[in-house]
Amino acid sequence: MADPSSYRPSPGQIPDSPGVYKFRDEHRRVIYVGKAKSLRQRLANYFQDLAGLHPRTRSMVTTAASVEWTVVSTEVEALQLEYSWIKEFDPRFNVKYRDDKSYPYLAVTMNEQYPRVQVMRGHKKKGVKYFGPYAHAWAIRDTVDLLLRVFPVRTCSAGVFKNAARTGRPCLLGYIGKCSAPCVERITAEDHRELAEEFSDFMAGRTGTYLRRLERQMTDAAEEMEYERAARLRDDIEALKKAMEKNAVVLADATDADLIAVAEDELEAAVQIFHVRGGRVRGQRGWVTDKVEAVTTGDLVEHALQQLYGEETGDSVPKEVLVPALPDPVEPVQEWLTGRRGSYVSLRIPQRGDKKALMETVQRNAQQSLVLHKTKRASDLTTRSRALEEIAEALDLDSAPLRIECYDISHLQGDDVVASMVVFEDGLARKSEYRRFQIKGRVGDTQVWHGEGQDDVRSMHEVIARRFRRYLAEKEKTGEWAEGEDAFTEEDGRPKRFAYPPQLVVVDGGQPQVAAARRALDELGIDDIAVCGLAKRLEEVWLPGEDDPVVLPRTSEGLYLLQRVRDEAHRFAITYQRTKRSKRFRASPLDDVPGLGDTRKQALLKHFGSLKKLRAATIDQICEVPGIGRKTAETIAAALAQAAPAAPAVNTATGEIMEEEEPGTTADTSEEPVAAFTAGPPDRRRGQET
Repeated sequence: MADPSSYRPSPGQIPDSPGVYKFRDEHRRVIYVGKAKSLRQRLANYFQDLAGLHPRTRSMVTTAASVEWTVVSTEVEALQLEYSWIKEFDPRFNVKYRDDKSYPYLAVTMNEQYPRVQVMRGHKKKGVKYFGPYAHAWAIRDTVDLLLRVFPVRTCSAGVFKNAARTGRPCLLGYIGKCSAPCVERITAEDHRELAEEFSDFMAGRTGTYLRRLERQMTDAAEEMEYERAARLRDDIEALKKAMEKNAVVLADATDADLIAVAEDELEAAVQIFHVRGGRVRGQRGWVTDKVEAVTTGDLVEHALQQLYGEETGDSVPKEVLVPALPDPVEPVQEWLTGRRGSYVSLRIPQRGDKKALMETVQRNAQQSLVLHKTKRASDLTTRSRALEEIAEALDLDSAPLRIECYDISHLQGDDVVASMVVFEDGLARKSEYRRFQIKGRVGDTQVWHGEGQDDVRSMHEVIARRFRRYLAEKEKTGEWAEGEDAFTEEDGRPKRFAYPPQLVVVDGGQPQVAAARRALDELGIDDIAVCGLAKRLEEVWLPGEDDPVVLPRTSEGLYLLQRVRDEAHRFAITYQRTKRSKRFRASPLDDVPGLGDTRKQALLKHFGSLKKLRAATIDQICEVPGIGRKTAETIAAALAQAAPAAPAVNTATGEIMEEEEPGTTADTSEEPVAAFTAGPPDRRRGQET
C-alpha cells in the first residue's frame, strides 16, 4: 500500500487548465483515468487526509504509485481523450459496463456489392447500417422473415453466394420468393442495392410510404381483375403490419430518441437503454457495473453516454437523449454528442407527458435488472460459501455464520416505532423465520414512555433483549437449546419461534446501535453470539468496542451478502411501519374540501394546532392562514360544520387524524406475550395472517 504523499506533485507543477490524468501503480499499469475542468483543483482532492476520502477513492490512491496528466484546450477534448484512454488502458478503478458487446444487431452490409441482411455482434464496421440492439437473435430473425416477403434482400453468406453463382442455381430462399437471387442475376446489382435501401428505410421507421404504395398497387390490381397479384400484395401488407406490431408506437411525431435509466445501490448500478426510432422502440439493452469509484448518477450517465456513442457518428446518435440526471457540467457532454452526430443533440431530463411515462418504464426495467442480477449472484452456492467464509475471516469468527439475523428500526418522526428481524441461512433468505416487533419503550427494567428515549439505539436494545429473552425461555424449557425433535411444537410440527440462535447478529447502524445490541446480549448472559453493524453511508462494518470500522474490499462477496441482509431488514421494517401507520390513521374532514391540497391542510393544522380549534375558528380567523382565501375559508367552515362535532386527535407530525381508543382501554406498555411477536410473511398453506 503506497502513501499518496510519496508521489504527490507540488501544487505549482499542476496546471490550472482542462486536461486528462492517469494514475499508475508500481508496475506502471494505468489503474484510473479521469478528466477535469481544472487539473489543479481536481487532483488536489485526491491528496487530502485519507480519512476524509471515500473508501473506494482511498483504495485507488493507495494502490497508485504515480500520477501524470495531459493538458487539452477544451472540456470536449478532455471528454474525447478520456474515452480513448479508458478504451486503450482498461483501468481497473474506472466504471466498467459488463456485457456491452453481447447484444445482437440487425445489420445491412451496404459496403458490399450485393448488400446482405444479417445478425451481427461486436464492434461496428464502417459502411454497415445497424438496427437495434435486440435482446435476442431470434427476435431479429422473426422480423427479417416477415420483411423478406416484401423486401427479398440477400441473407446468405459469401460462401453460399459464390457457390450459387458457380452452379447457376439459387438457394431455397430464391426458389420460395424470399430472396431476389442476385447470385444468378435475377436482379441487377443496382436494383438489389435499391431494395436494400428500401429495407433500411422501413427498419428506420419510414413505414408509411411503403404501406400506402402497396395499398395503391393492391387496389389497382383488383380493378384490373388481377386477383392473384392483389392477394399477394394484400399478404405483403399484412406481413409489414405484423412486423410493425412487434414495436408499438410509444412516442408521437416519429421521434428519434434514446432513453437511459439507472438503478443503483452502494456497490453496483444497472443501466437500461431504450432505442426509439420513428416513435417506436426499436431496441433495448442493459448493463450492470461495479461502482469501483465514488460516482454520482450524473457520472454514471456520462459513462453510459461514452460507452454508447464513443464510436458512433451521424444518424447512429439520435437527435434527443433523455436521462435521469445530467452530467456536471452538462455543456461539454452535449457539445461532444453534437459533434458525433454532426447536428444539435438535445440532452435533457423528461419532465412530463409520454416521454416521462416511457422513462418510468425504462427505470422499472433497470430496477428489475439490478434485482435479477443480485438474485442470480446470491443463488450461486459457491459464491454464498465464499461470502460466509469472508465474513467469518473479517469478523474473526470460529466458523462461518450459517444463520444470520439482521435487525432494523423504522419510525415516522418518532411515532409508530417498529422493528424487523430477518433471517438468512446458508446465505439465503428464510422468510418463514422473519419477525416483526412493536417497540413498547421498555429499556431493561425501566419503563420509557412515548417521547422519552424512543430513538434507534434504545429501540435496538429493546428488540434484541426481547428476542433473546424468548430464546432463553425456550432453552430453559428443554434444559439446552432446542434441537432435533425438541425444536418443533407438538401441535403442528412447525419450528418454535425462537428455538434457533444465530451465529451472527447484524444491526443496521454504526457504533451506537452495535453497542446497544451487545449490551442487551451481555445483560442476558449471552456471550457466544457475534454482533456487528453495517453503516449505510460508507458500507463500513462496525464491531463492539472497536474505534475503527472493518472495511471489506469492494469486490468482497461477504460485504455483498451483509448489504443484502441489511437491505432486506430495512424493506421488511418499513413495510410493517407503513402498514401499522395506515391502520392508525383515518381520513380527515378536510379531505372533503375541494381544491384543498396537502400543503394548505398542513398549514391550517399548524396554525390552529388541532382540528377542534380549527372548527371553532371564524371565517376571518381562517383567512389569516397564508394561502387561504375567503371563499376557501367559507368552504372549509361549511365542511367542518357538516362533520361530526367530536374532534379526534390530530397527529401534529403528519396532520392526519388519529383514531381514538375505545372507552376503558389504556396504552399497553407491558412486556409483550409470545403472541405479540408476529411472524413475517403469511403462511399461505395454513391460511395464517401476520
